[in-house]
Amino acid sequence: MTDTRVWLITGASRGLGRAFTEAALAGGDRVVAAARNVGPLEELAKVYPDHLVPLPLDVADRRVVFDAVARAVAAFGRLDVVVNNAGAMLYGMVEEATEEQIRAHMDVNFFGAVWVAQAVLPYLRAQGGGRLLQVTSMGSGGGMATVGYYGAGKAALDSVSEALAMEVEGFGIKVTIVQMGGYNTGLFTAGTTNTESLAHYQPLRTEMEAMWGDAVAPEPDTAAPVIMKLATLPDPPRRLIVGSQSFDHVLEMDRAQADLYRSWEHLSRLAPG
Repeated sequence: MTDTRVWLITGASRGLGRAFTEAALAGGDRVVAAARNVGPLEELAKVYPDHLVPLPLDVADRRVVFDAVARAVAAFGRLDVVVNNAGAMLYGMVEEATEEQIRAHMDVNFFGAVWVAQAVLPYLRAQGGGRLLQVTSMGSGGGMATVGYYGAGKAALDSVSEALAMEVEGFGIKVTIVQMGGYNTGLFTAGTTNTESLAHYQPLRTEMEAMWGDAVAPEPDTAAPVIMKLATLPDPPRRLIVGSQSFDHVLEMDRAQADLYRSWEHLSRLAPG
């Protein structure tokens, strides 16, 4: 990989994707910045006319994804780092969500990332390698009330990415599951679809909203240096938690899960399988 890299970043118009785009450009790299709405990227493109290509893309449409990736490769001749970052939030209880909402959510958060991975792999394999960063979540290891479908999509992507990493490492392609912590990305505002609330869940909804609290999340650009460093590592980790507080939370959740297994070990061992 040369010193100057070519990035493809999805969900690049705002939040983490925008922060990663700006950091890569500031480092002298070239970026194909993909988003459903590329309008917010227009001013940035004027600052970096030779290094930034805004690319309209709805990751939910597989055919469109493959066409867009071909254009991305044509723009700079190759791809070195692909960041599968596009995502959305479906906020509400499991029972409340409609079939349309659930399918639309998974089309972006899970299938969209799969389509991007499938589309870029032939190019990365042909050039002898590359990096694929799969943006999941610190919470992908377990579900939580009101954000169950978000966690489900990230957990599915997490699992597929583990398999993918094994499948493509022989081609020089390095896959890292990037478990992002909570950042001020606008996910819970501009990126959120809300279910129609059922009265039965109002006490729990109130409890969960109080738990989320009014804490101010750090800005996305504070996470960008980690991603820039990750992209340069010759032997990157298959999984990385991004965020100091999130690191502690994930370890705490893992310990709680292990304790739960141990507390019921006697029942588990009654079966020979």
